[in-house]
Amino acid sequence: METRNNLQEGQVIDMGKYQEDAAALLELIGGKDNIQAVTHCMTRMRFVLDDAKKADIKQIEQLPAVKGTFTQAGQFQVIIGNDVAEFYQEFTSNAGIEGVNKEAAKQAAKGKQNVVQRIMSNLGEIFAPIIPALICGGLILGFRNIIGEINFFENGTKSLADISQFWAGVYSFLWLIGEAVFHLLPVGIVWSITKKMGTTQILGIILGLTLVSSQLLNGFSVASTDPADIPVWDFGFAQVEMIGYQGQVISAILAGFVLVYLEKFFRKICPAVISMIVVPFCSLVPAVIIAHTIVGPIGWKIGDAIATVVYNGLTSNYGVIFAGIFGLLYAPVVMTGLHHMTNAIDTTLSTLYGGTILWPMIALSNIAQGSAVLGMAVLQRKNNRAKQINIPALISCYLGVTEPALFGVNLKYVFPLICGMIGSALAAIVSVGFGVQAFSIGVGGIPGILSIKSEFWGIFLLCMAIAIVVPFVLTLIIGKKKLPKEAIAPSEAEEAPEEAAPTIEIDETVSTEAPLPMADAVYAPVSGKVIPIEEVPDDVFSQQVLGDGVGIEPTNNIITAPCDAEVSVVMDGSNHACGLKLANDMELLIHVGINTVEMNGDGFTLFVGVGDRVKKGDKLIGFTPEKIRAAGYPTTTVLCVTDEGQAKNIQFASGLTGVAGETKLITWE
Repeated sequence: METRNNLQEGQVIDMGKYQEDAAALLELIGGKDNIQAVTHCMTRMRFVLDDAKKADIKQIEQLPAVKGTFTQAGQFQVIIGNDVAEFYQEFTSNAGIEGVNKEAAKQAAKGKQNVVQRIMSNLGEIFAPIIPALICGGLILGFRNIIGEINFFENGTKSLADISQFWAGVYSFLWLIGEAVFHLLPVGIVWSITKKMGTTQILGIILGLTLVSSQLLNGFSVASTDPADIPVWDFGFAQVEMIGYQGQVISAILAGFVLVYLEKFFRKICPAVISMIVVPFCSLVPAVIIAHTIVGPIGWKIGDAIATVVYNGLTSNYGVIFAGIFGLLYAPVVMTGLHHMTNAIDTTLSTLYGGTILWPMIALSNIAQGSAVLGMAVLQRKNNRAKQINIPALISCYLGVTEPALFGVNLKYVFPLICGMIGSALAAIVSVGFGVQAFSIGVGGIPGILSIKSEFWGIFLLCMAIAIVVPFVLTLIIGKKKLPKEAIAPSEAEEAPEEAAPTIEIDETVSTEAPLPMADAVYAPVSGKVIPIEEVPDDVFSQQVLGDGVGIEPTNNIITAPCDAEVSVVMDGSNHACGLKLANDMELLIHVGINTVEMNGDGFTLFVGVGDRVKKGDKLIGFTPEKIRAAGYPTTTVLCVTDEGQAKNIQFASGLTGVAGETKLITWE
């Protein structure tokens, strides 16, 4: 057991600043007896609860100090922000309990996940890095269909590619990318598994390549090939069919995990002096053999069986019933994380049948939930606080990312969620009733039509209209009756900021230290590729719960001060993050890696403490990227503005390669 105090002599703190919210949170979370363990990271309180259902999420998110909640890996997490250490102190003091270290909380949380949750969580993390490629591939197939398969010209007898050599060349050229995405998909899957599990990624790539080698019979040609003509490896005592696994998902997943666990086993037992030679050889060779003789054929059969059941169910006489159930329940399934399984099913359907009936329903569900938010935005147009949540959630949902809408708006009031589910079910019934198909996984939400086969565009537009109008109208009708007046248009007093609590100076000595120099910009704290914050693989950051910013994929291992500032908070023990305050009162958070709080400081060195003044280029944090990756976490570093202070018109730069201390990432007026 341990508690941490990040306050140092000379700091000014608000005595009892969070006392009321801390007391309220204890009650709303189910009381002291419902808490198995509590700890905190740089921005969040992390609870392991005996009964998660006792936590009143709606009321918790109404607390002034709380920016949001979510559950991940068996932990109920309450987002506080940079002041989480102070909130934590007041919470544990008020509750009369001791916090635990991160590892103890993590171990307690493991017991809260069932087998299905763990499988789905892993499946989601495997597919997340390759979904952009699948979306791109789907759009390319759609574009090829428009220019090469639809006969627009000469009385419906010729396509654009038939009458134009240029477009014929484009049609042919685009298959280069389409083949790479869909035929060579196992390479990406096995690579993603090794990346997630922290093993050697190049071995994963090589294993994936052995599954789709040109020496093998293409997996798409197996069904049309006479069994007697299938080539084999003849070992004398046994023969193994030389079949490729192009487009196969489950076979690739099983092969990837075989490689991962073989490598971990041999890395554990092999002396370090010979591991570079022994571990790759003893891991890769058996993995390739097992992939082609055992798990490959098994995975193929499993994938075919699942896809056949789904396809036959949706194309049977009862298909519209299955469609209605799927459309109704997909949004709640997203909230459980089980929806990641649909990626594998969609991809297998596309491989076997040349298209998927499932993806159009998913895109329609996104639209329906967004339309429910649109209804809420209209109802709450006079509620400034609600508008700050509704509008971004609406845009995000219509573009295919539903979590902000589901957790931030619809689940909060419940009836918008149900209205969206009804609209989604009706749209799904029409979609499946008319056999609408997409080429593959595509862009979600309204842009999803770009992945739909062109012959179904008309009916899909009708489905989109249903998914927009029905939830919107239902939400307006029900909301006018059920939504409390204070949620529609709070009084000025309710929206006015609370008066700041009185502050008490811990150190009564008058400071004579010169004021901080005024920074002209915030520079890159570490070198590497700069990405938009929306691409950071963590929902709290990507959805800008704590504020806007950027992510950096670091190429070196030292975090330096991005400008002249004062260190406002550090994460003692885990050493993976720190907060800075600038002369213009802007506050920054620098967070190294995702979920690296779980590493308990292993691989991190903290060079500063609270109250230290730093100049641009001073060392803040040292870290070991190899250890982060070996622990299974991304090294993505987040630079986030948690408080804008006096800055106006803040701009963020991304999509470039940043150089520590030289590249401006944040500017303002």
